[in-house]
Amino acid sequence: MAEDGYQAVLRAHLDALAAKGIRKGGENIITGIRPPADGYGPRCFLAGHGDKPFLLMNSNSYLGLGRHPRVAAAEEKAVRRYGAGPGAVRFISGTFQPHVRLEQQLARFHAREAAMLFSSAYAAVMGVLPNLISAETAVLSDELNHNCIINAIRLARPAVKEIYPHLGMTELEVLLRQNIGRVRRVVLVTDGIFSMRGDHAPLDRMGTLAAQYREDFAEGIIIVVDDSHGVGVFGETGRGVEEYAGTRADVLIATLGKAMGVNGGYVAGSRLLIEYLRETAPLYIYSNPVTPAEAEAAREALDIIDSPEGAALLGRLRRLTSLLEQGLRGAGFEILTGEHPIVPLLVRDTARTDGMVRHLFARGVLATGLKFPVVPAGDEKIRLQVSVDHTERDIEYLVDALREF
Repeated sequence: MAEDGYQAVLRAHLDALAAKGIRKGGENIITGIRPPADGYGPRCFLAGHGDKPFLLMNSNSYLGLGRHPRVAAAEEKAVRRYGAGPGAVRFISGTFQPHVRLEQQLARFHAREAAMLFSSAYAAVMGVLPNLISAETAVLSDELNHNCIINAIRLARPAVKEIYPHLGMTELEVLLRQNIGRVRRVVLVTDGIFSMRGDHAPLDRMGTLAAQYREDFAEGIIIVVDDSHGVGVFGETGRGVEEYAGTRADVLIATLGKAMGVNGGYVAGSRLLIEYLRETAPLYIYSNPVTPAEAEAAREALDIIDSPEGAALLGRLRRLTSLLEQGLRGAGFEILTGEHPIVPLLVRDTARTDGMVRHLFARGVLATGLKFPVVPAGDEKIRLQVSVDHTERDIEYLVDALREF
C-alpha cells in the first residue's frame, strides 16, 4: 500500500538526505562500559555487537567526570533527598536549592555577577540570543558557528544578518563600519571552540573591535560566546576561551554536558541580564530545569575542575592530546593542531573518510567522520576527541589502526 499525504513527504525528505550523504541513520546503542584494564582505558559495548569492546574517540566527556566516583555519589545522594525530577518549571515549584547553589557557583567560576540554568546549552542559545536581538539589531556571526546559533538568529529575525569568514576579523571590522547608522545595536556572536576543527575564536581581537566601534551604535555592541567545548578544558585553569584570550564576553553560554560530564546548559553575565532573561526567555520559563540531582552532580564536577585534581586532569588531557598529534604526524597523516582535545584528521575525500570510519569501527574504535556537504568538498575529516579516560596504549592502538588503512 502506497504511503499517502504527509507520510510520503516525510519519506521523500529522508530519501533526499540519504542521496546527499547526510542522513545519520541508526544510532549506536551503548549497553555497558568495561572498566580500564591491562593499561587500556574503558571500553563500551554496543547493541548488536555482542561482547566486542569499543574505544570511544567521539565523546565530549573530556575530563571523564561523568563517571567520576564523587560526581556519581553527589547525584545519587541528591536523588534520595530530592527525587528523580523537578516536577515543574522553575517559576512554579521547580526551583530547588541545588539549582540556586549551582548558579551561584557558576557565576563565581566565571567571575560574573549571576548565572542561569537551562535544560541544555542548545536551549540556552535558543533562549538567550533572540532576547538580545531587536528589529534594529545587526547580528554578525562566524561562518562556522554551531547550528544552535544559526537557528537562534533565524528565530530572532534581526534587521541585518551578516556572516563573516571563519575567524575573519578584517572582514568583521568592515561589517561593523558598514552598519554604522543602519542599526542601533550590534550582536557579535561566535563559538568559543569550533567543534568541527578544535580551533578557537580570537576573542581578544573581537573585544578590541567592540571597544573601538561601540560608541558608533546607540545601544552598543554585545559580544556573545558559546564556549560549550571550551569551558573545563581550555585556558590555564579550564575557564575556556575567555581565559585563553584574556578577554571577557558580555554574555557567556556554556554546557554542563561536556567537560563537566553531566547534563544542562547555562548563561553567565551581569545581574541585570540574568534578571531580564528569567522574565523573557521562553525556553527557561516554560521548560523543566535539569534535575536537582544533576545540579548537585554538576556542582561536584565544578569543584573538581576548580581544584588541584582538576589541574592534574587538565595536564593529563594535554599530554594525551599532544601524544596523539605526534603519533598521527609521525604516521604521515595531515591534522589540525591546537591546544584543544579535538584533533581533526584531514582526509579530504568523502569515500576515503567513509572507508576509514568503517575500518576503525571494525577495529573497535568509534570515531566521527565529517563529509561533504556537511563540510566543504576537500575539507572532509575524522574528528578525534581525546579524554583523560584514554591511556597511552589507547593512543598507540588508535594510531596503529589508522596506519593499517
